[in-house]
Amino acid sequence: MDQRKARITHVAARLPSEQQMRTKPKLGQNFLVDAKAAHRIVEALGEIAGHTVVEIGPGRGAITGSLATRARHVIAVELDRELAAGLRDHFDPARVTVVEQDVLRFDFAAAAAQARERLRLAGNLPYAITSPILLKLAASHAALELAVLMVQREVADRVIAAPGTRDYGLLSVTMQMYGSVERLFTLPPSAFSPPPKVHSTVFRWRFAPRFADLGVAEAAFLRFLRQIFAQKRKTLANNLRAAGVAPEAVNGTLTTAGIDPRARAEAVPVEALAVLWRKLETR
Repeated sequence: MDQRKARITHVAARLPSEQQMRTKPKLGQNFLVDAKAAHRIVEALGEIAGHTVVEIGPGRGAITGSLATRARHVIAVELDRELAAGLRDHFDPARVTVVEQDVLRFDFAAAAAQARERLRLAGNLPYAITSPILLKLAASHAALELAVLMVQREVADRVIAAPGTRDYGLLSVTMQMYGSVERLFTLPPSAFSPPPKVHSTVFRWRFAPRFADLGVAEAAFLRFLRQIFAQKRKTLANNLRAAGVAPEAVNGTLTTAGIDPRARAEAVPVEALAVLWRKLETR
């Protein structure tokens, strides 16, 4: 092992332990302590030797250390001041840039421009703000290539769900409009300190927006999706009426789009929803 790898391998062990540093429940701090899981997350990013990787919520550096031995450069975005200071003290700034900032305010486009490439991401997302972070990443898709993320298992179930299944909904279709998602593995509470009350799932998201292929306008189609998924228990027809579509136009448009007027939005493939949106736009 060369000196650089040896130094980084021992860095994470020197970061403050959970006994030395109090966790902050409001920040959703459950630190990953499973070294094999950290390695699997980094491996799932693919070959990163020539790439810049952004890590969301590095915490005590369990994933950061593995990233730093493989990536060209790591940008670690950490909100907690004490943790950010610990990371700066223990990682070579030539390899790891620590940004003390809320990831919801982080400028992915600027980071990608500076790196001169689309970014790869890794992270253990705080449970309390998982959905806002995912939507932030979707909005930043032009700057992103690939993300390997760990979230609460129930959230991953929604992200990966297929149309017609119990978990499929607005989050599912929105994320899948920005690229394919796949489940990688699930971790028990014992993989973290302190252990959460739930299991966590790691999934991979490859950013490849589908709006052009489906012939829909991004902002308008997302607005349409919010309308038709607004009341999950209501039929697609009822949600369309509630959104202001003329009652006499609803059933006819659904029929010409090949959609059963009694269907709920979550039962309809996105391709059919795109056809429906186009037909409504022409009326």
